[in-house]
Amino acid sequence: MKKEIQIFLTAIMFFTRIPCPKWVDHRPEFLQKSAKYFSLVGIIIGSIGALVYYGFSFIFSTEISLLLSIVSTIYATGAFHEDGFADMCDAFGGGWTKEKILLIMKDSRLGTYGVSGLILILAVKFLALRETPIPLIPLTIIAGHSVSRFIAATLIYTHPYVRDTNDSKAKPAAKNITLSMVIISAIFGLAPLLFFKTPLIFVTLIPCYLAKVYLGAKFKKWIGGQTGDCAGAVQQFSEVIFYLSAIALWKFI
Repeated sequence: MKKEIQIFLTAIMFFTRIPCPKWVDHRPEFLQKSAKYFSLVGIIIGSIGALVYYGFSFIFSTEISLLLSIVSTIYATGAFHEDGFADMCDAFGGGWTKEKILLIMKDSRLGTYGVSGLILILAVKFLALRETPIPLIPLTIIAGHSVSRFIAATLIYTHPYVRDTNDSKAKPAAKNITLSMVIISAIFGLAPLLFFKTPLIFVTLIPCYLAKVYLGAKFKKWIGGQTGDCAGAVQQFSEVIFYLSAIALWKFI
């Protein structure tokens, strides 16, 4: 049990800014096994966003409350996945060879593709949540974060890690994911969907996974697999796809 707690806290420390006990470190064997808790971390981050939205909704408009909610989740994760999405946009927008794409993704600087992609995906995320029925916004935020992290975990399972350098902090968490770890991630990732009033909400998993298949095919074609930035991009992309799919679903029920 103590070992599992340490593995979970390792996931918290790696993917968020939430303080952890000093005895938790980035031990590679724990970091690799922490993949099964990706979705649980998503529930925690989504709950932070949902609570911020709910609390501020008593004071401010829905729009301001949603913006503060998005800010809170970005701060809680240190923009971990947003950074990955922006790097992916830069790399696949400006790179035409595997070597160039990997080099751009490793670069800490942000280019035009990255800035444009980040602005657009955050805008779509905000507008999609604004279109969500107000009573469902908190639960939708939580589900969006958990489901999208599960989808990202499936990318890590189905696509090999391609960066060979040992200086990438994402490498230990982006390889050697087993099917049992993916199943555990699925249990946590899909759990929030059970709290919606209709089982039809599970239909949203289809476009989310198709989005992963599309990006995964692109990653496979150009670099032969995935990197931590690719997984972060899938998380952001599938989160937005989940919100949009949920909106489409509400139109018919």
